[in-house]
Order: sequence, then C-alpha cells, then structure tokens
Amino acid sequence: MKKSIVLNQSSAGQKIIGALKTFLKNISPFNNRTDMPSVLLVLKKVFAFYLCYWAGIFLAEGLVIGGLFACGKNFLRGEMFSDDVMMLIKLYGMIIVIAVSVLYWKLIEKRKLHEMGVAKNISGWFIGAAAGILLLIVSISAIMVTGTIKFDGVSTDFNITMPLMLGGYIVQGAAEEFLSRGVVFHGLKGKVSLPVAVGANALVFTLPHLSTLGGSEPQFIISGVINLAVISCLFSFITLRTKSIWAACGLHSLWNFCLSCVLGLNLSGSEGSTSVINMHTEGANLLNGGIYGIEASIITNAIIAAAAVLLWYSYKKDNTERQA
Repeated sequence: MKKSIVLNQSSAGQKIIGALKTFLKNISPFNNRTDMPSVLLVLKKVFAFYLCYWAGIFLAEGLVIGGLFACGKNFLRGEMFSDDVMMLIKLYGMIIVIAVSVLYWKLIEKRKLHEMGVAKNISGWFIGAAAGILLLIVSISAIMVTGTIKFDGVSTDFNITMPLMLGGYIVQGAAEEFLSRGVVFHGLKGKVSLPVAVGANALVFTLPHLSTLGGSEPQFIISGVINLAVISCLFSFITLRTKSIWAACGLHSLWNFCLSCVLGLNLSGSEGSTSVINMHTEGANLLNGGIYGIEASIITNAIIAAAAVLLWYSYKKDNTERQA
C-alpha cells in the first residue's frame, strides 16, 4: 500500500515536472514552436520582443561607450559630445535593433523576410510617410484652432544636422516597426485571431514608452497610454492594408521627425530640437497634451482613432472584394 502511494506521488511529480518543461519550452523565445494555446504564444512573442529590444540596446550602448572612450571621452565623468551629436548617435544606433530583429527572425524563427512584412517593393514607405505628414498637419491644425498651440514664425537659422536627423528618425522608426509589426505582429498573424494579434502588438508597443510618461500628471498619462494603443492599431492596420511594414515605418518616422525637427514641439515627453517652424504651447491641458506633447492630446487621439477606423474598414473591404 505504501509502495503504491509512493509510486503515485512519484508519477504525479513527474507529470508536474513534464508539464512545467513543456510550458517553459513553449514560452521560450529561443525556439520557433507555435503549436500551443494563444495565450502562451502571445507570451512567447512578448518575450521575443524584449529579447530583441534589450539585446539591440545593450549592443548599441556598448558601441557608443566604446566609441566615446576611443575619442578620448570618459562618459563616467560626464564627458560627452554635444546634445545634437548624442541624439544622432542614439537614433542611428537603433540600426542595431533592426539587425537583431532580422537575425532573430532568420535564425530563431527560421522564416523568410517577406513573412516578416519586409517586402522588396518599398514604395509603401512613401505612402506611409505622406500619411504621417497629413495626420500631423490635421492634428496640429485642429489643436491650433483651440488656441492651445501658437505659431511664432519660421526660423531663419538652418541647422546642418537637419538632414542627418531625418536619416536618424528613418532608422529609429524602422527599428520600432521591425520589432513591433515585424517580430510580434507577423509572428502572431495567422496563428491567433486578428484582434488578439493587434492587441498584443499594442501592448508591446506601449510598454517601453511608459517611462516617458512618468513625469506627467495622471490625466496626461491616461491620454498618452490611449494614444500609444490607438496609434499602434493604426500602424497594424496600415501594415495589413499595404501588406508590408514599410508604410508603418514611413508613417512612424515622418511623424516623429516633423513633430520634433520641423515644428519643434515635444515628442513623447522629449523637448523638440532646433526646428524649421517655431511653435509653442499655451498652458498644459488635454487639448495640447501638456509637457508630453500632442501625443497626449485628446484631439490627436480622436484624429488617429478616426484614421485607424478608416484603415480597418478599407482593409476589410479589400479583403471582401478579393474573396468574392
């Protein structure tokens, strides 16, 4: 009787250990297993996102620190290049994140680049760039009508770093899209329901940006989080509609560049750089987004949400016509 109890307990223990091993293998980002419940697959892609993100950031930071020392600057003593140069290094350093994402997709996922949404035809990038500029113009114009953002004129000083900043923001926007719309969204698309894939994508896109909302008041934090989730859906829908991540890359990059370098307004809580147009905010409220910038504005939220809905219906209509 005692032997039977011991054997049963041993068998139960082995089953638990076996189940735990299977669970850990399923959620591990170091394999390409997909035959599992949706919730575990989503968790796996979240881990994959952070693996690529932190690996890329770690490598980029290491290169920057090494470069500073090579140039005779000790960052431990606060010895750095100018703010503009450090910003450019930060932006262009994101190319490491792109490289890590592509290597992960090829070596771990063992899938082709077109399955990541990286189409050979990059014309979608220009469509996205135009959409980003249009959305920004509409958002800024609508907020200016309320009097909470003012136009101060055109700058007469041309900053030679401006073209370099454009290139940097092209890299930075692409890095976030290769991670979010590439590794996560295309990693889930077709394996879980579309709403789950879009929702999971919005989650991983929002989480890293939360630190930039830390210094804001509660109302701006809430509005900023809503904006991050909504614009992530917009990026996902334009990816679906154009069948590649290039449009999302273009939209993301030109929105960031124009907001910071053309208009000189705060971008995700960071102060705008030297700009072509001089603008300033009047007070801090939900109309202009306060110190976080227009990405915490309820007006911007409404405009981006409307654009996302239009893209979704356009995608559904196109899908229906193809299946007819």
